[in-house]
Amino acid sequence: MSYLRERIRRDGVIYPGNVLKIDSFLNHQIDPKIMREIGEAFYEHFGDRKITKILTIESSGIAPAIMAAVRFDVPMLFAKKTRPSTLKADEAYVSEVYSYTKKTTSTVVVPKDYISGDDAVLIIDDFLANGEAASGLIDIVRQAGASVAGVGICVEKSFQKGRERLDAAGIEVYSVVRIREINYERQEIVFREDH
Repeated sequence: MSYLRERIRRDGVIYPGNVLKIDSFLNHQIDPKIMREIGEAFYEHFGDRKITKILTIESSGIAPAIMAAVRFDVPMLFAKKTRPSTLKADEAYVSEVYSYTKKTTSTVVVPKDYISGDDAVLIIDDFLANGEAASGLIDIVRQAGASVAGVGICVEKSFQKGRERLDAAGIEVYSVVRIREINYERQEIVFREDH
């Protein structure tokens, strides 16, 4: 995924605390060329899994998830961070997700009508750091009795515990780009070459 890596090097902004801001092309303003390449990368990796649904969490995961759904030709579903008034509590799968970036916990919901025990679900998200969002979505998939086909990540911070946590849970993770180190003082991003 040379174009995504190139954009991270060129346009990524590093903040203290290992925060990498790449919202100018990944999740606030979206570069469609990157999204197309991400969707293709997820299909190349998980294409043989008989995926029936793509699941993400609002809002940053929606763009890569919809591009993956187009490539897999399956519905894309996203967990909302607040329960709509039209959805009764007993009609939804619910999980708690903590955001280290925002320092908040959200109760995410997915209507029970949209996921069933027959589904093979591919979870997609923009970042993997500590694995909180992915773990919350895995919890929802398991509540539904569906199977987790894997987790697809756009950008993984390999120096944080997210992958380790998902590996320990027996979940396959594929990350388009893996970052080994973010150095604020040197303003440097070091990528892992292996996937």
